[in-house]
Amino acid sequence: MSFLEKIFPDGNKKELKKMQPIVEAVNALEAEYEKLSDEEIKNKTVEFKQKLKEGKKLDDILPEAFATVREAAKRTLGMRHYDVQIIGAVALHKGKIAEMRTGEGKTLTSTLPVYLNALEGKGVHVVTVNDYLAKRDAVWMAKIYDFLGLSVGVIQNQRVSFVYDSSVVRPEEISAEEIELESFKVENEFLRPSSRKDAYACDITYGTNNEYGFDYLRDNMVQTIEEMVMRPGHEMHYCIIDEIDSILIDEARTPLIISSAAEEATQQYYQFASWAKQLKENEDYNVDEKLRASTLTAVGITKFEKWLGVENLYVEGGISLVHHIEQALKAEVLFKRDKDYIVDNGEIIIIDEFTGRKMPGRRYSEGLHQAIEAKENVNIQRESRTLATITFQNLFRMYKKLSGMTGTAKTEEEEFYKIYALEVLVVPTNKSDARTDFPDRIYRTENGKNKAIVEKVKECQQKGQPVLIGTISVEKNEVLSQYLTINGIQHEILNAKNHEREGEIIAQAGRPSAVTLATNMAGRGVDIKLGGVPFDNVNFEKIRNAGGLFVLGTERHESRRIDNQLRGRSARQGDPGETQFFVSTEDDLMRIFAGDRLKNVMTRFNVPEDMPIEQKFITKMLEGAQKKVESHHFDTRKHLLEYDDVLNKQRSVIYKKRRHVLNLSEKEMKGIVLEAKVVENEKNVNEEFVLENNVEVKVEKEQSLSLHDMIMEMIESEIEFIVSFHTNTEDDTQWNVEEVYETVKTIFPLTPEDKKTILDFGKDTGDQNISEVERRDKLVEFLLAKARHEYGEMIKNIQDQIATDENKNNIIVELQKSVLIRTIDNLWVDYLVAIDYLRTGIGLRGYGQRDPLVEYKQESFHLFNQLLANIQKEVVYTFFKINIGLQLAPSIMATDKMTLKGAEKTTNAEAGIVEGKVLDEEGHKVGRNDPCPCGATKSDGTPKKYKHCHGK
Repeated sequence: MSFLEKIFPDGNKKELKKMQPIVEAVNALEAEYEKLSDEEIKNKTVEFKQKLKEGKKLDDILPEAFATVREAAKRTLGMRHYDVQIIGAVALHKGKIAEMRTGEGKTLTSTLPVYLNALEGKGVHVVTVNDYLAKRDAVWMAKIYDFLGLSVGVIQNQRVSFVYDSSVVRPEEISAEEIELESFKVENEFLRPSSRKDAYACDITYGTNNEYGFDYLRDNMVQTIEEMVMRPGHEMHYCIIDEIDSILIDEARTPLIISSAAEEATQQYYQFASWAKQLKENEDYNVDEKLRASTLTAVGITKFEKWLGVENLYVEGGISLVHHIEQALKAEVLFKRDKDYIVDNGEIIIIDEFTGRKMPGRRYSEGLHQAIEAKENVNIQRESRTLATITFQNLFRMYKKLSGMTGTAKTEEEEFYKIYALEVLVVPTNKSDARTDFPDRIYRTENGKNKAIVEKVKECQQKGQPVLIGTISVEKNEVLSQYLTINGIQHEILNAKNHEREGEIIAQAGRPSAVTLATNMAGRGVDIKLGGVPFDNVNFEKIRNAGGLFVLGTERHESRRIDNQLRGRSARQGDPGETQFFVSTEDDLMRIFAGDRLKNVMTRFNVPEDMPIEQKFITKMLEGAQKKVESHHFDTRKHLLEYDDVLNKQRSVIYKKRRHVLNLSEKEMKGIVLEAKVVENEKNVNEEFVLENNVEVKVEKEQSLSLHDMIMEMIESEIEFIVSFHTNTEDDTQWNVEEVYETVKTIFPLTPEDKKTILDFGKDTGDQNISEVERRDKLVEFLLAKARHEYGEMIKNIQDQIATDENKNNIIVELQKSVLIRTIDNLWVDYLVAIDYLRTGIGLRGYGQRDPLVEYKQESFHLFNQLLANIQKEVVYTFFKINIGLQLAPSIMATDKMTLKGAEKTTNAEAGIVEGKVLDEEGHKVGRNDPCPCGATKSDGTPKKYKHCHGK
């Protein structure tokens, strides 16, 4: 041990040493468990669940659970977990990243922590980089889980889902060859089509990162709790990410976005603008210049209903239509040309109210900018509307416990820890590493490098050594393929244009003299076994004597991790292997960091283009350049995350508010009434509990116990704000109670007597005993009493129109829920547009010596507070105008014309893992005109065609 190692001991070794007793405990149980019958092994699951119910922790039953899975794997798959795989499994269970070399059996390793954590009954998510691996891993490993009594689901894109079905009959004896084929062939007959909800209800669910993200977003766009597919309350419990570096680093910069085309017709904006010009103040609308607000009166609403040809604007048109009418009014009466904005080259440019300067690139939110464009008769800029968005960074940080595995994580250790609080544990290989990494060969030109590659491949083929050639792009993959073909070298290509045989191509890349040309090797999920599949000992010995698999990199990637992934394909499980990179001074990385100088030297000394130089200092220089690029990319991702964290907090507030509305509506529909009571805990802090079905449930104090309470709280806040705003003067003779009356009248109807009473509150009574605060409180109380009365009258009128008693409550609940949900959804979507514009232009603040991030946080804070105020205002000003009898307009989130945009998979774009055909229960391909395998039917009971259901 060196002097420095004594002072700074290797943390990885210390962690491995701590795990050794666990490995020994698992091994100690092996002989005992081998003697148990199949039935006794299966009963272990019930036994473990009972122990957890009795208060034991997962760590207490870990050795027994791991020993059980190891025994089940031996009996179902003929595979036994190595000791190093148990170490990797412990790391995964403890919420770490297990770095395990390619070929060490990460897929089998994951079964141990997956089983252990699934025993809690809260669901375990296994994330893979593509749909092919999700299906393959699920079917392959489900034999273990099913044997132990756990269910397995699979989610695929296009909302296709499956549940593992063990009822499929298969031969009692499975040959060794069939077991090997299972490592890359998907046995579709074991997958039964199911609903998305059923797949998530399984103990273990396999799927891609994109699908988990989209399902999370869609679950926060649903109109009822019943439509949610993820487990309510346990959506994000425990997650294992395969190829975690690919998902949390390479794809971290691309957010998941669900969008839809802006549905408002451009012509509608122009129409509203022309109608707004015809309205008269104090007759059709009321302007509050101090509040900078405008609201339609009952007369104005009637005019719009007449123009639009509808009976009730708030029911038939919906909140969205009313919102855009109000924006047209606001644009007409509150926003003045050459004061608030200017028209420059057919564009509306906002003027900063403080500096008087133009603010190009900024746009008013919530459709106001389009309304001003229509008012000035310039072209309206249309855009798709983002309905929901989230980054993978924030999605996966929501899990209570997150872990992952990959062959290359150590180089990105700092990023994993700083962003995800994940530690990396390097797990030793099962057998000693026998790989030889040769120094890079540097050539003067690209052409010379390609000639040398051809010569090296021919040399390897002559001695029967298989070659895996890695390229950094599909384009270079195809160029090199043509070069090999011209030189008479037969080879397999692995890129986006040859995807269906991916598993087979990789599995057979270890045959004697095989040449495989591939793009990025991350996430391929299949091992290259020397001799090919099925195993042939003669071929294996021949290749081993030739030096094992030769991995030839044609260019250095800008990340060392990607280079290491390619190298890692050689020398699995102690096999021999060789790797070497062939680079030229014309390669991107060389050209940017040292190519010109090196090329000039080689040209000056007349070095032939196909003659290499091998210098360790050049290889080190390249690795130094890679470190700089990696550091730059890390800073970029960290910077993006700092911005997204702001939106993430706001998103969680809105989604929580939305979920609370849906939960309340569901309970009220079922007739569950919540009663609040405050109790004092031992820390003498008052906490609020509710009685739900005679069971005490703790709730947060700010959450309402009914939709009625929620809306009344909003009405109360709005009335208090209106009164306070217009009576906030030291001299009570200056109170503007006339404006209070005018504004409140646009919320709910007031009689002439009410007007007189309100105006009397503004008169000085001369009574010194009544303070201004008391008068203000009495005015608020009077208006609130009127609001409660009008609320009750409105509900009574609606109930009188309903024929059957059993529907009365449900329809009232549905109306209240619809107003709240549609308002939250529509304004949140508008907010996402506004925040996007803010984010786009905020970087310019840096030129004014101001930190753009600080500015962004401040402005988004004000925007978000305005959003919450707008939600309250929209609900209050809309609620008393709704009626029954007509179909309520749907929320913007209810559209089925959604576009899903996620991370373009490296493996999808380059390896070409595209969706295979959907299969029915019998394993046959489903045609577009066949009935959809999900079993959906039309209203008349006939099956829906696949093209009209999941095949859209």
